[in-house]
Amino acid sequence: MERSWRGLVATLWPLTIGHLLAMLIVLLPFSLLLALVHWQRPIQIGASLLVIGFGVFRLVNRRHPRALARIRPTQLGLWSFAVAIAHGAGLMLVPLYLGLCTPAAGARGHEAAGTLINADLGMAVQVSAVHSVAMIAAGGLLAWLVYRCLGLKFVARSWFNLDAAWAVSLLFVGALSLTFCLADPR
Repeated sequence: MERSWRGLVATLWPLTIGHLLAMLIVLLPFSLLLALVHWQRPIQIGASLLVIGFGVFRLVNRRHPRALARIRPTQLGLWSFAVAIAHGAGLMLVPLYLGLCTPAAGARGHEAAGTLINADLGMAVQVSAVHSVAMIAAGGLLAWLVYRCLGLKFVARSWFNLDAAWAVSLLFVGALSLTFCLADPR
């Protein structure tokens, strides 16, 4: 909005912090739930249904507040946190964190990831941090490319519904997680 690449780069830090806090608030309670190993399967099913339910809610509830169109730089971290919570960004990581993405036969990389994820509370922090850094790197690069190559007029004239794409991805991840959980013969 400031028509400056420096303005774009300056937004990345508050966006990262807000997104990281949102991931931690969602993942930390689930990491504490892992202590209840006896209840792991019902928790996994519940988490999958929660992701599916939130995806349906986001698909049905199309209202997007106009007030969020322009955020002051001093409130950008808070905005990033609120939007990440409201859009269910942390929910996308819950199935992975809870081990719902079971490995296929011979998939050693998935087995290693599952072992690491189920290790301890510190892993929830690491998953949140890696996700936030990857998200901000990809988003920042895309924003810079759009700014440099296509310009701000492109953004103003071509708007597509990212909320619908996000809702569909929540539904997909939730359904996939639920399928893996129910297929597991525990």
